[in-house]
Amino acid sequence: MTTIVINIVLLAVVVIFFAGIRIVRPTHRALIERLGKYNRFAMAGFHWIIPFIERLYLVNVTEQMVDAEPQEIITNDNLNARVDAQVYFKVTSNEEQVKNSQYNVNNYKWQIVNLARTTLRNIIGTLTLKSANSERGKINSELHKTLCEETGQWGIEIVRTELKEIDPPKDVQETMNKVVKAENEKIAAVDFATATETVADGARRAEIKKADGVKQAKVLEAQGEAEAIRLVNESAEKYFIGNAQLLRKLQALETALMHNTKIVVPSGTDLINIIGEMVGAIPIKSDKK
Repeated sequence: MTTIVINIVLLAVVVIFFAGIRIVRPTHRALIERLGKYNRFAMAGFHWIIPFIERLYLVNVTEQMVDAEPQEIITNDNLNARVDAQVYFKVTSNEEQVKNSQYNVNNYKWQIVNLARTTLRNIIGTLTLKSANSERGKINSELHKTLCEETGQWGIEIVRTELKEIDPPKDVQETMNKVVKAENEKIAAVDFATATETVADGARRAEIKKADGVKQAKVLEAQGEAEAIRLVNESAEKYFIGNAQLLRKLQALETALMHNTKIVVPSGTDLINIIGEMVGAIPIKSDKK
């Protein structure tokens, strides 16, 4: 009889022992309550609690994310914007903050979502739709600051906030798209006009350079002709000074020779002597007297 009782007691002890085993993962911390009252803090690892007397509550201390859920917010310019945001947070892993997350707030995830939604309405309600889209960083900063202040006693840390979307009504979005398209077309037209002007300016400069080249060629040609005239005049002064009538005869002879006209020049005349001198020939003197 005694042996049976001992076996029963030993079996009960073994059952109670295994029933009280608890394992806390590194991603969690735990609060152990005894008869509904906080008793001790449990870190990661092996723990044993008294079954039916003590209870262990696990708390996730890793970074988590909650979605503030899309909502319609009226902006300062009376437009309905569809706004959604995400909040990243984690429970601080020390004992005091883990206790705060369980005893100072009821369901902190749900509370964060509602607080974020209310804060977004307050912030975006003071902005126009255009400024809300262009100042996303400012909205995120203000949302993060407000959440940090309001959750200071909840034992959690607001890591960051992300504004997912600020979408205007469909008709407003279509109008904005048309405005953007018109602006892009305007920029393209200005760029095309600038390019066309550049091409025209290049063509004009090329024509100017071409005209300058023609002008320079004509100037050089005129200078050449002037130099030729000068040389002719110098030759005339050298060979025919005081012999105008003889020069006239020589010019007539030159013209005739150009047309292959036969001219009979009497021997012994001055014209024969000049022609001979110009070509380097010495006239032959006749022996007849």
